[in-house]
Amino acid sequence: MVYRDIGIGIVGSGFMGRTYAETTTKYNRHARLIAIAGGTRAAGLATDYEVDLEPSVENLMARDDVDAVILTPPESVHLEHTRMAAAAGKHVLTEKPMAPDVAQCTAMIDACRDAGVTLMVVQSQRFRGVHQRARALLDEERIGKVWQVRHWSNFPIEWSVPVVGDRPWYADPEGGLFLGQCVHNFDMMRWLVGSEACQVYAHVSSHGDHGLPNLSVMAQVEFENGATGQLWVCLELPGAAFPQSQFHSQVVGSKGLLDFDGYTHLDLAEDGVWQRVWEQPDFDLLDSMDPVRLESYTAQNQAFIDCILEGRPPPVTGEDGRAAVELCQASLQSARSGQAIRLPL
Repeated sequence: MVYRDIGIGIVGSGFMGRTYAETTTKYNRHARLIAIAGGTRAAGLATDYEVDLEPSVENLMARDDVDAVILTPPESVHLEHTRMAAAAGKHVLTEKPMAPDVAQCTAMIDACRDAGVTLMVVQSQRFRGVHQRARALLDEERIGKVWQVRHWSNFPIEWSVPVVGDRPWYADPEGGLFLGQCVHNFDMMRWLVGSEACQVYAHVSSHGDHGLPNLSVMAQVEFENGATGQLWVCLELPGAAFPQSQFHSQVVGSKGLLDFDGYTHLDLAEDGVWQRVWEQPDFDLLDSMDPVRLESYTAQNQAFIDCILEGRPPPVTGEDGRAAVELCQASLQSARSGQAIRLPL
């Protein structure tokens, strides 16, 4: 089948705006970058990729040659921009976190459903080579039914402070860096278990003298299918980092085990014997042009483009995005009340 190119507009011109400009123009099929709007770096980004600079988001949404938009600004404006896109008949790929709270996520889902446009939420970790292969092993039932998942992400405080400096909204105690990181982690747990969460008990705090909120998380999650999950996030390690701890998962199944990290390896244990299934080639997480880093974003964007062209649901839905935000909200509620929180909120 011959497909026409989907015209893409990007809202936002920071690190992720450049990431999506690079993938759309150099790696994705059936897509063409049309214009960029928003942010102090928009003019430079539009010049670099030889596309139009629009003076406002409204102007970008009004273009007839823009079929879909990629939203990269902070989550506080995702609802506003999604409503604008839906009203203009544009499909939406929105960066994570989907929105600051569950209510705004629901409003985004409703706006796109009512307008008949696709809404997909960024979860780039699902598209990393390690995680795609782990998901395939689970689908093949190589380790049987999933019983337990343990998942962790740990970074030195020297990583967190510059990130918050570049993105001051990450200091918000109601979301902030905690929300920006943990939507990735909770989404991965849901995706691996293959079930919705029904209860979460969490401790969320900060320990250092850096003044940043909610950088240390311990959470226990129960799922509707009987599986349990444990999340450990620490974004304030003192100087050093643990090996293979940026995005690490261990899965206990009824007949086998998985051990994998999104940045290093995938191991499988069958019949009591471990084997290395795949190794992730090295890449620079902070280099927006690193082609190995861009592989997951290219695959994610291609899935978005393909679902528009083929008229099928996206692999990461608005409901998926909302569920990750809901688990973050529930974790904060649990930490403040000292009680387990039942879901849905």
